[in-house]
Amino acid sequence: MALSANSRVVTRLVGVVLFMGAMAWASVPLYSWFCAVTGYGGATSTAKASSDTVLEREITVRFDANTERGMPWEFKPVEKSMRLKIGEQGLAFYEAYNPTDRPVAGQASYNVAPFIAGSYFDKIECFCFTEQVLQPGERVQMPVSFFVDPALVEDGDAKYVKEITLSYTFYEIDLPEDAQAALDTGAETPDTTVN
Repeated sequence: MALSANSRVVTRLVGVVLFMGAMAWASVPLYSWFCAVTGYGGATSTAKASSDTVLEREITVRFDANTERGMPWEFKPVEKSMRLKIGEQGLAFYEAYNPTDRPVAGQASYNVAPFIAGSYFDKIECFCFTEQVLQPGERVQMPVSFFVDPALVEDGDAKYVKEITLSYTFYEIDLPEDAQAALDTGAETPDTTVN
């Protein structure tokens, strides 16, 4: 039995709608993967240890801190910038404060500017790798350990970069299950912050 012209059109339209829905669902993880692999959009790399090579050339790393609208925390870098040799391991701290009367969980998103330097900015340890929970009135300093990959000087476009800005934005997330369960039972909320 042959399909009528209307049935073929409907079948094709349903196929297009299903394909577009699948692409919309997969777009965020695919874009995140693309940015992590290429450094596009200022995405940084991660490393297990610091660089074996340290160059004489220095670079300035500036630190920027923001909170998403509605996030009640106060969040700022402890120092605004540091100068270090390319390949040298740096350690910077950001400070977060919860001025509310309730525990607040947060997750930090980040990027690097200029975008071309993103794939050469390697984080070894970072508070942004995990969610953070601050108790009412709690103030913490959170570390980020990093280095600028010496391969930067071999990149035709990136080799002229003299300054990199590492920017974080904290946004509020739901309390982790253990913290929410402790809050519901009146027990002390587990400490899940990075100190």
